Amino acid sequence: MAEGQLTPDEDALSKIDTTVPHSARIWNYWMGGKDNYEVDRVAGDAYREHAPTIETMARASRQYLIRAVTYVARDLGMRQFLDIGTGLPTYDNTHQVAQRIAPESRIVYVDNDPLVLRHAQALLTSTPEGVTEYIDADLHEPERILERAAKTLDFDRPVALMLMGILGHIQDYEEAKSIVRRLQAALPPGSCFVHYDSTDTDQALKEAQQGYDDTGAVPYVLRSPEQLAAFYEGLELVEPGIVSCPLWRPEPGTTPEPTDIYGGVARKL
Repeated sequence: MAEGQLTPDEDALSKIDTTVPHSARIWNYWMGGKDNYEVDRVAGDAYREHAPTIETMARASRQYLIRAVTYVARDLGMRQFLDIGTGLPTYDNTHQVAQRIAPESRIVYVDNDPLVLRHAQALLTSTPEGVTEYIDADLHEPERILERAAKTLDFDRPVALMLMGILGHIQDYEEAKSIVRRLQAALPPGSCFVHYDSTDTDQALKEAQQGYDDTGAVPYVLRSPEQLAAFYEGLELVEPGIVSCPLWRPEPGTTPEPTDIYGGVARKL
């Protein structure tokens, strides 16, 4: 390496803006993680003051991811996963859940956050039989994501496309739908779509989100369950459909309470 040239880790660190809160780091804070900064904790606490249920929502979203990945790997036999907007690693990440069920599973993570890039090495663990890869790319460029993912995934075989809590960052609704369509169009029959996003179904959450958006951070658009349903058009929904995430195939013997995060799993026939 030439003198004065930054290492990949140093380059990633140099791009982290610690003066503005970041959703991935705040989500990490709410879930009990340590990969966040003071500005994120302040914003996270302010959000929670308006919407005290947000930590419950954050944890419910992770439990939903675990159940959804378990279902598509175990029951649908998926062995390839394209997880876009993966965020910071916490516990039971997609590759860990999938490879516990099928060690040969291949997972491609996609994000464009420098702190996530710094932690890519932690994400890039894999069983010897499988593959875990990371792509530094932007959801606004779906064709670029697909082109790079094709180096690891075989798009002639079923793929689980995962967009977990990320589409709210696409502010224009028509653009968000277009991106989803373009990604889904690349999937062969037998693939599936796994998704969740926060909804506009609670006034306190809407006020908290507006306060967060006003900090100068990348905004997140809360949408109605009906708007989210459009992301699944043309696919076959798996029961129970698009529901509050705790109500999606809850563990037997549990009595989950709904939250303002909706998601579902659908198959491409």
